[in-house]
Amino acid sequence: MNLIASIQKDNVHAFSQVYETFHREIYGFIFQRTKSEFLAEEVTQLTFIKAWKNRAKLNHTLPINIQLFGIAKQVMIDELRKEANRFKYEGEAAATPFTDNLIKALESKDLMRLIDGDIANMPPVRRHVFELSRKQGLTHKEIAQMLNISNKAVEQHISKALLQLKQHLYSIML
Repeated sequence: MNLIASIQKDNVHAFSQVYETFHREIYGFIFQRTKSEFLAEEVTQLTFIKAWKNRAKLNHTLPINIQLFGIAKQVMIDELRKEANRFKYEGEAAATPFTDNLIKALESKDLMRLIDGDIANMPPVRRHVFELSRKQGLTHKEIAQMLNISNKAVEQHISKALLQLKQHLYSIML
């Protein structure tokens, strides 16, 4: 009897064997994308819980590892969405292991190079406003006066720039 069929027949020993075989790989897969030990452990556990709960739906024609990685990716996306929503509603003060590790990841040279590339690809005015604000530390009022635009226009440029960077950052983390 194959492994998937055994699991579908509630064979805990077969499932434990799968867990022991693939736990480390799933954890590494998630950690590599999120740079968060907390999130990697959480997603790994949720992946195996979901696999067990949905064992009747496992596909006999696909290897179990392919199915587990598919579940893990979906669980990771769900957890990142939850984290993003929580961050959106609780604000920047919402420190979690994921956001703490995300800050560490931002400090890495490779990620900074990608972010710099994103900034370079912004429309010229948005990029200039963003750089004046973030790199030179000018206030919105100072930027507005310097560029002869309204404070609201400065805020919109910075908001759009930050949104673009956040969207790309989440796609990188996946």
